[in-house]
Amino acid sequence: MDIVDRKAVFRLPDARPAVLAGIAAGVVSTVAQVALWLVFTDAFPDILFRDARFAAATVLGRGVLPPPASFDLVVTLAATVVHFALSIAYGLVLATGIGSLGLGASVVAGAAFGIALFIVNMYGFTAVFPWFAAARDAITLAAHVVFGVSAAAVYHALSARRRLRIKEKPG
Repeated sequence: MDIVDRKAVFRLPDARPAVLAGIAAGVVSTVAQVALWLVFTDAFPDILFRDARFAAATVLGRGVLPPPASFDLVVTLAATVVHFALSIAYGLVLATGIGSLGLGASVVAGAAFGIALFIVNMYGFTAVFPWFAAARDAITLAAHVVFGVSAAAVYHALSARRRLRIKEKPG
């Protein structure tokens, strides 16, 4: 949907592809982060449980932060809800900015978006949730870039497919 007219650069995102892109990117970036932890650290799964507690604490409070960094079903469910709610919101924001771009430009914009997300999440949000400062590292940065790139690619593919279906409908 155009904000001004058909030649407008700024378009509202196609919501369904944007939501699905956010979900897909949330999964892909998590898998990438886990893979990087496995390759470059010896802290797995403790680091996963730590980060789950960080995310869960944003809704459950600081009481879930203390060690041990072990599996907790309530913490894991809360962290998953937070993770995917943010992934969907970020997918919608990214889709707003890349709606009229081609695939290559979308992927580059997605990488830049991932870097911006890292800065906002790891430096901006730490004013409210200071425990996230412990997650400021190259692996977390890489996971954010993977998020942006995969969200952009998935959104581009899904929205292009949807536009084709709409054009093919008899009208």
